[in-house]
Amino acid sequence: MKLLRFGNAGQEKPGIEKADGTRIDCSGFGQDWTEEFLENDGLNKLAAWLESNEADCPVVSNETRLGPPIKRPSKIICIGLNYSLHAKESGMEVPKQPVIFMKATSSLCGPNDNIIIPRNSEKTDWEVELAVMIGKKASYVAKEDAMDYIAGYCLLNDVSERDFQLSHGGQWVKGKSNDNFSPLGPYLVTKDEIQDPHNLNLWLKVNGKMLQNSNTSDLVFDIPTLISHLSNYMTLLPGDIISTGTPAGVGLGLNPPTYLKEGDVVELGINGLGTSSQTAVNYKG
Repeated sequence: MKLLRFGNAGQEKPGIEKADGTRIDCSGFGQDWTEEFLENDGLNKLAAWLESNEADCPVVSNETRLGPPIKRPSKIICIGLNYSLHAKESGMEVPKQPVIFMKATSSLCGPNDNIIIPRNSEKTDWEVELAVMIGKKASYVAKEDAMDYIAGYCLLNDVSERDFQLSHGGQWVKGKSNDNFSPLGPYLVTKDEIQDPHNLNLWLKVNGKMLQNSNTSDLVFDIPTLISHLSNYMTLLPGDIISTGTPAGVGLGLNPPTYLKEGDVVELGINGLGTSSQTAVNYKG
């Protein structure tokens, strides 16, 4: 299934996208796509409900705004430098253990919402990433069991302010957590629809120019390794997002470095997970 949420920001309703691309309103199911939904076997219950009720679900226009496909998860965990060429362009060594940092959940937004360039920002950057969504509580998970804890996969743009991230002291989270720095979606694709998450093409364009173009086969640390590793340091809850890292081609690594300015259009996609598009706008407060 492809689960989505649609409507005005903060008022989204649950829905799905059918195989033919039609989007339908699943409000009649009686539950939004949340941590509790996943925790209580919601995916199987929804599939059973759709068998009897799909024909009666209202159609949602493809022009309707999409929100993030999960309502406020407990955490967004990111993996840094997880493609070797990206580590090289960042001037850093390929890590021997996963580099872990967090993004504030308040950075989450819809897949086509604007990227808000923060106040005093000069280095707002882009990062196309494969995001893994956890489907059940995970603690001290063995690597060989890790894939059983996945609900599905999403497209994510790990928008980053490089000056905040690298020059303001402390941890990377400061350059990762501004409003609208985590466009997620268009949908959550359940894991049964993705044959091999370690062989997905992912790409990103800025103003029509291809800047990132790679494949998840190049991950330094694969998904089972990441889930197992993270679960030794924190309990992963249903709906938690693990963003697995970005390939080479970010603005920081260009010669000269190039960053987003108002009016720039960022387009990105991953095979099987859809595409998204964001326009950069300056913060207005």
